[in-house]
Amino acid sequence: MEIVYVYVKKRSEFGKPCNFSDRQAELNINIPPNPELAEQFVERNPVDTGIQCSTSMSEHEVNTERFEMETRGINHVEGGWPKDVNPLELEQTIRFRKKVEKDENYINTITQLGSIMEHCIKQNNAIDIYQEYFDDEDAVEVTDEAPSAKTINVLRDPQVIKRSATHLSWHPDGNRKLAVAYSCLNFQRAPEGMSHESYIWDLENPNKPEIVLKPSSPLVTLEYNPKDSHVLLGGCYNGQLACWDTRKGSLVAELSTVEFSHRDPVYGSIWLQSKTGTECFSASTDGQVMWWDIRKMSEPTEVVILDIARKEQLENALGAISLEFESTLPTKFMVGTEQGIVISCNRKAKTSAEKIVCTFSGHHGPIYALQRNPFYPKNFLTVGDWTARIWSEDSRESSIMWTKYHMAYLTDGAWSPVRPAVFFTTRMDGTLDIWDFVFKQCDPALSLKVCDEALFCLRVQDNGCFIACGSQLGTTTLLEVSNGLCTLQKNEKNTASLIFERETRREKILEARHREMRLKEKGKAEGRDDSLREEEPTFHLEELVTKAEDEFFNIIYSELKKKETEAMKKTKPKQPGLEADEEVEGEDLGEEEGHGAQAPT
Repeated sequence: MEIVYVYVKKRSEFGKPCNFSDRQAELNINIPPNPELAEQFVERNPVDTGIQCSTSMSEHEVNTERFEMETRGINHVEGGWPKDVNPLELEQTIRFRKKVEKDENYINTITQLGSIMEHCIKQNNAIDIYQEYFDDEDAVEVTDEAPSAKTINVLRDPQVIKRSATHLSWHPDGNRKLAVAYSCLNFQRAPEGMSHESYIWDLENPNKPEIVLKPSSPLVTLEYNPKDSHVLLGGCYNGQLACWDTRKGSLVAELSTVEFSHRDPVYGSIWLQSKTGTECFSASTDGQVMWWDIRKMSEPTEVVILDIARKEQLENALGAISLEFESTLPTKFMVGTEQGIVISCNRKAKTSAEKIVCTFSGHHGPIYALQRNPFYPKNFLTVGDWTARIWSEDSRESSIMWTKYHMAYLTDGAWSPVRPAVFFTTRMDGTLDIWDFVFKQCDPALSLKVCDEALFCLRVQDNGCFIACGSQLGTTTLLEVSNGLCTLQKNEKNTASLIFERETRREKILEARHREMRLKEKGKAEGRDDSLREEEPTFHLEELVTKAEDEFFNIIYSELKKKETEAMKKTKPKQPGLEADEEVEGEDLGEEEGHGAQAPT
């Protein structure tokens, strides 16, 4: 692009034009020295002169155009399909692929490309098999470095009326964003004027949220869709399920109807492993687990009532607090309840009663966190009351491992995604505990005081290096753990597997022993009851007869004594001389009568 600048001054205002040419030197003026001027010279001693340390510069101002930054997103849609084929419809795409694969041009093209690909593969395989390519990267071993963690960032609720951070969710692509749900869970104690908004934060800009989510009711849970990072699922305080698409703005894209939603706050929401990536679960303390498809959220696809008596009565159902779904076990999902019981369900069962497979009970209060081990799905972690417990599906009567009872209530927990032996827990006193049961089992490997108020939620990044903790006042603290806590140690998988198997065997042995003891006690109690039933008639009969006879003769004796005493009192004033003799005779008579009465026994 050519840049042109137009001068609007006249030529005469530019001054005399310069005319350069080669010529000899000329003397225009000669001023010789004047001695009279030297006589007028006055010397100053001393002389004060100001000297600047910096270079003298002239002042100059330039008006430049203000540079404004703006962030814009690009909606990338899969291309290359004909107009009559919808790429979202699986049947149409499969039909079109089959049609193209039968084309001769396609076959010829693939054949030509196949030879080129084969050549590239042969080049990649033509390597020196004895060459050491990774000399610098030695096997990672356990280091003596003490476990540590440091605060990286703090995300504060921008609202004046503070709310609790109740749920966190990392962005599935790159983990550069964090979605935080804010609400007040105290029943009917929400302050007036409290905002319903929740936010998506960009970790590189912690001063202001990147996206504001505006639900109709405060959000209790908020989850990113692992297949589509633009879609988020939120569980509302009024029981509705909401869905956002960040490409469409801050308003709700899909919302469940009130009459088919939960009756209590949605404490658990989780995405399912499906072909479409649009299916999800929601759970609430009303005792229901609902299966949704976000493309049609007018009513749930299916409802499971958490009635462990299998009578399908909602009034007897257990309230759900937490949900767990593992993609490697697509037919199973687990629910943590208010009563401290974990319910294992089968989503492929035909009837609602058959969907409840088994239960695990071991907590004294609500189970706030429930998560399977990412390396060993048979083992799962539960957090509730004052402890965190590790369970095995092979041992249903009790947990195989558990932490000590803390002074403060535990609120959340999660496994490390990179180390099978490490998990994290948060407490009501604002402390984050990091447990490594390969290192030590009685105490946490690291306890960190994050803030003064209670920590309500916890989420670990996919690489295991960063942990986000949400507090009661809406402050989200981002922590970075040391390399030892986020790097897989040597033989750690085998060690963790052996620990799980050993503890499971131990619990099975203890369960069998307790079962035998209960059977023996039951047998002894039944035998004792039978013997008591045989002995009771004779023993009780003899005892009752003896007791009745004693009571009968005691009453007769007391009545006779009473009558004799009254008779003696009446005769005493008239015959004082005979009083003693009669009294003695009366006593003798009474004794004889008493002995005579008792003789038959």
